[in-house]
Amino acid sequence: MIVPEYWAEACIKKRVDSRQVTVRRFGWSDASQEDAQNNAEQRAQEAYSRIIAGEKLTRREPKIPYNGADGVPIREEILDRQGDAVITRNSYGAQCLNTPDVLIADIDFEYEAGIRLYILVTILITGCAAFIGWKLTSWPIGSVSWVIGLLLIAPVTAMLHRIFIGLTGGVERRARSRIKRFIKKHPDWHLRIYRTPAGFRVLVMHRTFAPEESEVSNFFQALKSDPLYVRMCLNQKCFRARLSPKPWRIGIDSHMRPRPGVWPAQPSRLPARTHWIETYEKAAKAYAACRFVEALGSNKIHPKTEQLRQIHDQICRANQNLTIA
Repeated sequence: MIVPEYWAEACIKKRVDSRQVTVRRFGWSDASQEDAQNNAEQRAQEAYSRIIAGEKLTRREPKIPYNGADGVPIREEILDRQGDAVITRNSYGAQCLNTPDVLIADIDFEYEAGIRLYILVTILITGCAAFIGWKLTSWPIGSVSWVIGLLLIAPVTAMLHRIFIGLTGGVERRARSRIKRFIKKHPDWHLRIYRTPAGFRVLVMHRTFAPEESEVSNFFQALKSDPLYVRMCLNQKCFRARLSPKPWRIGIDSHMRPRPGVWPAQPSRLPARTHWIETYEKAAKAYAACRFVEALGSNKIHPKTEQLRQIHDQICRANQNLTIA
């Protein structure tokens, strides 16, 4: 996990075989702005050499703070460091905890139908339409049935999904059941469960983990953790948790300036950013990012996970009777 203090950008522009080749790359450092610039120039030169050698690479790196960044560190304002854990401000203004080895899972409730159900309904409906056309020996009628069937796929799938979720206890109960099934198979694990606005967050307490461990992958799969979160854990080699509310859930309708909220911001734009943050932080005091529900499994607690748990619970206000947002 790398969350640098300093960022820079380097650009190489040269004519190669009567065409202009422009390559831009970012650089970073925890030591100094000069080191960040040197890193940017080295990365730009390496990319340029590979491109003129015929390799197909992106000529300009996108300025992405976290989600979607591949091979580039987390580009967010650093608010605090606690050992090797880093608290940052994300692109929409919320505080986030980043840790290289304390396992955190993010579980969203299943409000949308899965792809397998869509495929099953599609096969059944289009099959029925084809059967109607064949039975009536009328391709026009069969074609109309097929078109009507296509229009029915989405609503029928959604209806069947709602019925299935209802019969199995609802989205919250299903998510909680997956957690309990996992801990039943792994009684030596220690899990702390938190309710979030759209699901659950799980902190693993009995030991630390590297994001690429197979046990981590199995854990995410068993709990059906958010696929984007799983992918970013591997890309950034860290686990992550939002510590403060999402702005639009606490009445903050405006966006953090400048947009998108990629760090660092130009000095001329810092006053507007600072004003927005002050307004947001004042409103956020009345809300929690999550609420502690229960602990499951063994009583094993690793000292590092406990230290991070205290930081997490305090900033999230996880033990206060506040609206989660």
